[in-house]
Amino acid sequence: MNKIGPRWEWRAFGSQFPDEEAQIRQYDITSTRESTELYIISIHSNDNTKIRDELMDIKTPLRISQDGLEKWTVVMKAGFPIHINELALVYKAWGIPIPYLDKDEYSYQEYLNKLIIENTDLRTVEVNKTRHGYLINEVIVEIADVSFNSTPLRTIAVEHADPDKVIDIINRLGLRKYENTNYIKAIKRLLNIPYDMRS
Repeated sequence: MNKIGPRWEWRAFGSQFPDEEAQIRQYDITSTRESTELYIISIHSNDNTKIRDELMDIKTPLRISQDGLEKWTVVMKAGFPIHINELALVYKAWGIPIPYLDKDEYSYQEYLNKLIIENTDLRTVEVNKTRHGYLINEVIVEIADVSFNSTPLRTIAVEHADPDKVIDIINRLGLRKYENTNYIKAIKRLLNIPYDMRS
């Protein structure tokens, strides 16, 4: 896995952001990406655990700034079949004890059917994304159409390793009036699962 450093992130969800998007679209688009991802939601944790591009991906929240930004870091990206050593990190991210495992490795389908679907502490949500990336003063800004189990939403995100740069772009685009809502918080609201981010 290539090393990805921690980043400060800010994100809003809604049905539309016409004024803010108009400002963002004045800048050149740098990327457009489409993906279908399977988020695995634990009732005991707010870590971001998902499967994307046939990789088990874990991001964990590190802290919240006084300005309300959230600092996240990548913990693991692992392919399938997934090894028991990597599963130890996955269960730690879910905040649940690792069960007895009768194999050293699990295929993708075994992982889903035996370890996730049968666990009542976990929920799966299919998330489809069409993301448009922009770069504003070295800061990544994203506009995306997403759906959670076919429920459509719009989202705008701002992220960078320097929190001051993130705050500057948020203020410049007039995004401060929206709540900072990460993917796990948004999905848990949809599923009526309590969310409490620790600072």
